Amino acid sequence: MSVLVADHGLSLRQACRLVGLANSSAHYKSARTRSDEPLKEAIVNVLELKPYFGLPRVVERLRDRMGFTDNHKRIGRVYREQGFQVNKRRRKDRRARPRIAMATPTRPNELWAMDFVSDAFATGHRFRSFNVKDLFTHEAVTLHVDRSITGSDVAKALDLAAAQRGGYPAGIICDNGTEFTSIAMDKWSYRTKTELKFIQPGRPIQNAFIESFNAIFRNECLNRYWFEDLGEARRIIETWREEYNRDRTQKRLGKKTPEQFAKNYAELLSA
Repeated sequence: MSVLVADHGLSLRQACRLVGLANSSAHYKSARTRSDEPLKEAIVNVLELKPYFGLPRVVERLRDRMGFTDNHKRIGRVYREQGFQVNKRRRKDRRARPRIAMATPTRPNELWAMDFVSDAFATGHRFRSFNVKDLFTHEAVTLHVDRSITGSDVAKALDLAAAQRGGYPAGIICDNGTEFTSIAMDKWSYRTKTELKFIQPGRPIQNAFIESFNAIFRNECLNRYWFEDLGEARRIIETWREEYNRDRTQKRLGKKTPEQFAKNYAELLSA
């Protein structure tokens, strides 16, 4: 339109008639002058905390938790303009995670660690054990066994463990497995106010206590038994967990068992 007016000497009305455009459209000016800056800043803040989030989960976080009313199209436009669009053909997420400090817990239920261990039944079919450990008392909090375990299953197992122990932990150290980075676990973390402390990819040493526990669990339980079915595996593994807490002394606990150490700590607080 501007080319016709400037280069060919036509009036705006003549130019509109020539291209079949209504005069009102040529004179239209948007009354909305909204800035994208608050939305840009919010997207950056979300991705700094959750670098594995894609656009759908960014939209969900902004609308459900941060009070933004913008629709997914506007959020998507700003998201792509900032260069955050992930190439779907890439098979691995190479976005870096900051190194986490190995915090030292000062009370029970302050810091847990969780991970998975896999094994097989006598039939050859695989099963998994979801292992959680309290990093202060070094108790085996739960060993949840099933053929497959999703992010929703992890959340349910943690809810049950928290109910049995009288509260949720302040934080849980874990790796970047899809179960832990799932939407179900993100919602669980928000609901329970439990921080998921993700280690850097390929650095299991940052979750050393659960790795050590998993090795003990495999050597003393999984490698000793031939499980016929899921029911038998659950019974044997739960018995081993109780014996680990009740009977296995540890140097880091002053040669006390995890159960004894936790009991002595509770008595000290109540004294």
